[in-house]
Amino acid sequence: MQHNLVETILGAVVLAVAVAFFGWAYGQSTAGDPGGYELVARFERIDGLEVGADVKIAGIKVGRVLSQEVDPATYRAKVRFSVKAGLEIPADSTAAVASAGLLGGKYLSLVPGGEDRMLKAGEELTFTQSSVNLEDLIGRFIFSGQGGQGSGKAPGP
Repeated sequence: MQHNLVETILGAVVLAVAVAFFGWAYGQSTAGDPGGYELVARFERIDGLEVGADVKIAGIKVGRVLSQEVDPATYRAKVRFSVKAGLEIPADSTAAVASAGLLGGKYLSLVPGGEDRMLKAGEELTFTQSSVNLEDLIGRFIFSGQGGQGSGKAPGP
């Protein structure tokens, strides 16, 4: 009887940990309603920015990317994102696609402006900075450095 009680308690603990983990994972996923209000920003390119990516101000998560689509009139990327309720964003703020690290994912970085007028739900940020493509930067660096090096010519007098 004692053996069955220990197994039952251990099983209950494992089940509680599993439920807690799934609750945490659901809260971190895109499935839950992020709350707050929605804003829009348009970019030339958003390489690597995924739906569900974080929206951060000063490195602190304040929202989530909700959707992305191509604007058929301008062919720019239209990103709809949420900002938590109670956090007002000045109308002259900037949105930029930033990298979480060399191998990390992308997130949307907001830099608040100084204007007195605040954005309302559904409004658009007009100042944006597109994603920087790391492969393009490396290619430019490599090919720009080959001009005078490795040509086999001795320096002139």
